Amino acid sequence: MSALQESSALVQVRDLKVHFPIRKGIMRRQVGAVRAVDGVSFDIFKGETLGLVGESGCGKSTTGLAILRLIDMTSGQVVFEDQDISTLPESQLRAMRRRMMMIFQDPYSSLNPRMTVNSIIIEPLNVFKIGEPRERAARVQELMSLVGLNPAFANRYPHEFSGGQRQRIGIARALATNPSFIVGDEPISALDVSIQAQVVNLLSDLKQQLNLTYLFIGHDLSMVRYISNRVAVMYLGRVVELSNRDAIFDHPLHPYTRSLLSAVPIANPKRERARQRIILQGDVPSPAKPPSGCRFHPRCPFATQECSAIDPEMRNLAPADTAPHWVACHHAEKFV
Repeated sequence: MSALQESSALVQVRDLKVHFPIRKGIMRRQVGAVRAVDGVSFDIFKGETLGLVGESGCGKSTTGLAILRLIDMTSGQVVFEDQDISTLPESQLRAMRRRMMMIFQDPYSSLNPRMTVNSIIIEPLNVFKIGEPRERAARVQELMSLVGLNPAFANRYPHEFSGGQRQRIGIARALATNPSFIVGDEPISALDVSIQAQVVNLLSDLKQQLNLTYLFIGHDLSMVRYISNRVAVMYLGRVVELSNRDAIFDHPLHPYTRSLLSAVPIANPKRERARQRIILQGDVPSPAKPPSGCRFHPRCPFATQECSAIDPEMRNLAPADTAPHWVACHHAEKFV
């Protein structure tokens, strides 16, 4: 991934690994590890939205949590605003946290039911000691208006709001400290379909107004295509394809990406009937015992002996005068 323009990258992730130990017996000895994230590398450029997609359990959310140091990484490097935060002690990391925030998936469990909306949004300001009490109160009113909530409802509790309104409260909380980078961990998946578009539009508008950079984690490919500038596809703890949004959706080069996109409904009935669905055989292997070689080879219709023996490296198969199109597949050339 060295060809990426690191100078303009707000976030640089290199060979990120997060392994969770498996322990057994009275002595709780470690007998293995769940390789939730196993060697992920990508850059997120200033002002862009990078979509991170893949089926459940592939490591998307764990990647987002590890980038923000909300869980410990096993190894690897994360550089944020030109500072390596991988090994920063908590005392120094605390000062960086106000610049990177998270929007959680479930607006019902991520908000404290015993706190008013005012208390929820003002909490980051109190933690980081931003402004005087009067300025913090004014900031809460400003943020509620910014995300489309009535500031007069600041003293209400989360149960008095709908799911979409609760997620707006979570967005306002994430914006309180003026961050430059926000991880959205499937921020619309728990919402009604009719509300999802409103929240995605809000995130897009806020990105333009506040010059934000997003890592948007999701499994709704249509929404990911709408909001993202680039898209990374994960499978079993690894990124298998990474490129511009249109290149990923219109000209996918990895068999797994092609199978994912074949499941997306097409509004045109004629095109829907004419296209060929790619049905993968078998189940996703366990991240505790990933396959040798390419991790997708047990389910890949194009797999050869090489695929089962050699782990493919990420290669850029885009023409020299176009944006990079990274893919980890021995046989990706057949789809170019």
